[in-house]
Amino acid sequence: MKNKFILVAALAIGFAGCEPEFENEVNAAYTSGEADFTRYLAVGNSLTAGYMDGTVSRVGQTYSYPNLLAQQFALVGGGAFTQPSFADDVTNLGGFAGVPGSTRLVIDAAQGRPEPIAGTSTITLTPQAKAYNNMGVPGAKSFHLGFAGYGALNPYFARHATTPTATVLGDAMTKNPTFFTNWIGSNDVLAYATSGGAQADGVTPAADHNATGNLNPATYGMNDITNSTVFASVYTNIINTLTINGSKGLVCTIPSVTSIPYFTTVPYNPLPAEATSSNATAIGLYQFLAAVSGGRISALNTAAGTKNPVLIRDESLTDIGSTITAAAATTPFAPYAAALGALYGKARHATSNDLIVLPASSIIGQVNTAGTAPFNVNGVTLPLANKWVLTTTEKANVAAATAAYNTSIVAIAATKNLAVADMNAIMNKLVSGLQVAGNSIYTANYFSGSATEGQILFSLDGVHPNARGYAVIANEIIKVINAKYKSNLPLHNPTYFPGISILPTN
Repeated sequence: MKNKFILVAALAIGFAGCEPEFENEVNAAYTSGEADFTRYLAVGNSLTAGYMDGTVSRVGQTYSYPNLLAQQFALVGGGAFTQPSFADDVTNLGGFAGVPGSTRLVIDAAQGRPEPIAGTSTITLTPQAKAYNNMGVPGAKSFHLGFAGYGALNPYFARHATTPTATVLGDAMTKNPTFFTNWIGSNDVLAYATSGGAQADGVTPAADHNATGNLNPATYGMNDITNSTVFASVYTNIINTLTINGSKGLVCTIPSVTSIPYFTTVPYNPLPAEATSSNATAIGLYQFLAAVSGGRISALNTAAGTKNPVLIRDESLTDIGSTITAAAATTPFAPYAAALGALYGKARHATSNDLIVLPASSIIGQVNTAGTAPFNVNGVTLPLANKWVLTTTEKANVAAATAAYNTSIVAIAATKNLAVADMNAIMNKLVSGLQVAGNSIYTANYFSGSATEGQILFSLDGVHPNARGYAVIANEIIKVINAKYKSNLPLHNPTYFPGISILPTN
């Protein structure tokens, strides 16, 4: 089976009752109000850096929301705004030299799917040793901003860290900001979510340190959830540092990451009966497993026009492998009894409460060459590994951590009388513009043609906005700044910004 999916604009994006102003409008009485935008500093992660389509590219970076804000701040006295140099990205491919497949994603119309743009990245890790006004570092978690020598762990910060032992926050403060935005914290929970709650091996569960009580982030795994007490302490230090000279600013809360297309594009039941009813092994296997799994697995639905959920491995389940092995010993599956126990002891069918991550779309229904036939069809006879699915339990962990972080962000911001942008509401505006056509990943094309190209607000990685989406975010932040600081800053016109990239061939 060849897996494809399609994103289609569902509705026009509203702008909270405010018509967007044109980029060339110059007659309005723009003012800075109570804010001073002379030296604007942006702190954050990939969402601040202008990351889109799976990377940072020379052109893509120009659409970062801080850069778009700085353009409007310049109308009321804002000074020069600098971003890490990507001048070496001469072909605008993004990625890193020597890292195959790291270039930015595009849609290959000939193949009907997104894929890294053909070509070799020219971006190097040549040190720039310079602080910038945009200190958004892709991959950074809250506690990374104060970590000395973070450049050794993060190639994006390595490119511009002023010294080998520099901290992100320390370099940022050399800009002596008069106004700042801070959108940090998403990665403290996002890494756990996008990995399906798994460690780097894709199988072993990552830790939720709100449950473990571990207060030492130096011991955290890459995909672990940051303890909320640690987050509050770190965030307090960040805000105290940013405001030490009396700077005003805006902080962003953390959106509900599980509402983004990365988690909502691939349905839990993408397997059409027509494509699975011919798999005799699967039919017999499901009948057997339905009888011995205690309701975890159901018989395969073979009626035309119906769909089947994918089979997943849920690490939170009690292992019933020994029961399956014993039962298989008296069936035609006897030669595989031990293997069946190992494969399906923690297996179950996905439900509508589970989230299948976007990259799974390329492997569902495919033969897994690392598996053993006939139990090697991903999601059909071979349960999807931990990394491909965010289960109900894992979703709850993400939601609880997000809520705790946001409570701290709002409370800490209040101590300094800072503006707060509700990113959950703002990002949902981007989400509402996307739907899965027919609720299926098995369609003819990833897109419905160039007519909808400009309506899609997320980039092809399913996590980050595209240029038009970042314009929407910038506008919503401007609205909050105008309200809080009595400014009169104009909005961008999102229709002037590009959407996803479609190439005839790649």
